[in-house]
Amino acid sequence: MTVEQATTIVIAPYVTEKTFNQIEKENKLSFKVAEHATKRQIIEAVRILYEAEAEEVNTARTIQGKKAFVRFKAPEGARELATKLGLV
Repeated sequence: MTVEQATTIVIAPYVTEKTFNQIEKENKLSFKVAEHATKRQIIEAVRILYEAEAEEVNTARTIQGKKAFVRFKAPEGARELATKLGLV
């Protein structure tokens, strides 16, 4: 997968008050993703775009579009990535 393909899969981080709690308590970060994206594609795209290893992905379809909740392998992976992206 190339960087261009990864950017079409993972559109942007998705931040709300609930997602801040997930960062702290569950080591998860949420992203808006493409409607056609699979869990394997999301894991690969996160690895390419953010150089972070994802452990598992849960997806949900909402009114705003498809969202992915990514749990990271590193103990503080979500917090480190959120800080790097300027979300925290």
